[in-house]
Parts: sequence; C-alpha cells; structure tokens
Amino acid sequence: MSLHLLHSSAEVQRVLEPIRAAGQIIGLVPTMGALHAGHGRLMDAARSECGYVVTSIFVNPIQFNRGDDYDRYPRTLATDVAFCAGRGVDAIFAPTAEEMYPRPQSTFVEVDRLTDHLCGRFRPGHFRGVATVVLKLLNLVQPGRAYFGEKDAQQLAVIRRMVSDLNVAVTIVEVPTVREPDGLALSSRNQHLSVEERRLAPVLIQALRAGQSLISSGITDADAIKREAARAFEKHPPVRVEYLEIVDPDEMQPVANVTHAVRIVGAVWIGKTRLIDNLLCLPGSLSR
Repeated sequence: MSLHLLHSSAEVQRVLEPIRAAGQIIGLVPTMGALHAGHGRLMDAARSECGYVVTSIFVNPIQFNRGDDYDRYPRTLATDVAFCAGRGVDAIFAPTAEEMYPRPQSTFVEVDRLTDHLCGRFRPGHFRGVATVVLKLLNLVQPGRAYFGEKDAQQLAVIRRMVSDLNVAVTIVEVPTVREPDGLALSSRNQHLSVEERRLAPVLIQALRAGQSLISSGITDADAIKREAARAFEKHPPVRVEYLEIVDPDEMQPVANVTHAVRIVGAVWIGKTRLIDNLLCLPGSLSR
C-alpha cells in the first residue's frame, strides 16, 4: 500500500472512512515534524498494535508563546515523508495553519492544575495550544490509539486528563524516551545545538539521574534531593536551569516528601535552545 500524503481535513475523511468501516484500528502519532528515532519508536509501537497508522506533521502556532521559537522550529517535510515511509506509516496528515485554523480560534481546551507548574509556568498558553490541537487531531482522525513520548511527561499527563475528562474514545499510549549513547534525550531541537553546546547537553540527564539515585537509596526530602542533583550544573555555567522539580506523575504537582512514585523533571537553556527531560523514580521502599 502506498503512503498517502494528506493536506486537508476532507482528504483525511475520504481516506480513513473505508478504514474505519472495515473495522481496522487506527493509530495516530502526532508530531511537529523534524522526525528522529524517538518519533520512529512511536511509529513502531503504532505499527505493531494497529491496522492503519497515521502520522500528523504540523507545527502548531497556538502552542508557542514566543514568535521566534515558532519561526526557528525546523520544518523538513520532504525528509519526514521518507522517514515515515521507512517506518511503514500508511498516511501523513500535514495541514497548513490555515487548514487547521481557517478563522481566528475562539474555542480552546484548558486543563487546569496540571499546567500550573513546570513548562506551564514558563510557557504561558503552551498547554492550552497543545490540548486544543490534539483534540482537533483526535476528532479528525478518530484513532483507537494515540502515541506520545515519555520525554514530554507534562504534555502526556495533560492529554491523558483531557481525554478522560472529555470522554474521548481513544487509548493514550506512552512510549519510552529514546536517548543518545551519552543519555541526551532525542529532540527535534537538538539540531540547534552547536558542537560545544551539544557537549554540555547531557548535564541535564546527569542531574536527573543523580536525583533518581538518591530517591532509590531512600532519601525522601525533595528539597535535599533537588539541591544535590543541581550540583551537576555547577561545573557548567553556560547551562541556565529553568526548573528542576520533583512532582507527582499524574497531577504534575511538586511534592515535599517522596513517599510514592514521582518524576524528577528539568528544563534548561543552552544558548538559545531549550531542552526538557524527566525520569520516573521509585522511593527506596518500592525500588527493592
């Protein structure tokens, strides 16, 4: 079967209607393009579990709180199409902003509480834009399963809550983060790093792993864990820490004491590039 490259909602409905009528499970992999092996793992998971796989490629303007960040986001549709073909994707939905937002958007999806901290604090309006576009994509494609990466833990929690609260008939599938040999999480933004900045980038995962180790050893004071983990940044002053926090993995609220599974999450700036990452952590009493 050839790969369908779709640019309009009407094309999506025309191509997917017979797929749904045949009873096949549709898997959706939402992306903003500039595809890499992390996206590939999402596609592989969808391919193994679904009869028909759709990847969306859309740089969503309403989730960027800075115009320069939106303008800098890499757009590589030709290579992305070839990447999807190599992963066995059946259809790509690559709409324009005018197709997704044919008139000024008046309706938005707000997920309260889960967006109070972390990226929600530093990127106002970001998760409103994410939740809105994801709901639009779910409504257009009507997948049985939709695949998201663990690296974007807050985004994943927001989408899970939106789907649950609004009774959207889809299963959200979490897929583990893909990393470089030195631990750096794969991200489309990594290509903006200079050689020297790329050398510094693994300091984020080093800090997170230090915190994870303390938690598994039985340390429960979240502030003490964060202070010790943050020492990883002291030797690298060009790295600017935006946040380093320990949160409940479902509610994304900071915890004072680690008594159950948590996520240690961080965001840093290296030059003009913002990187995020996280690790799931089990306290000593649960990790043995």
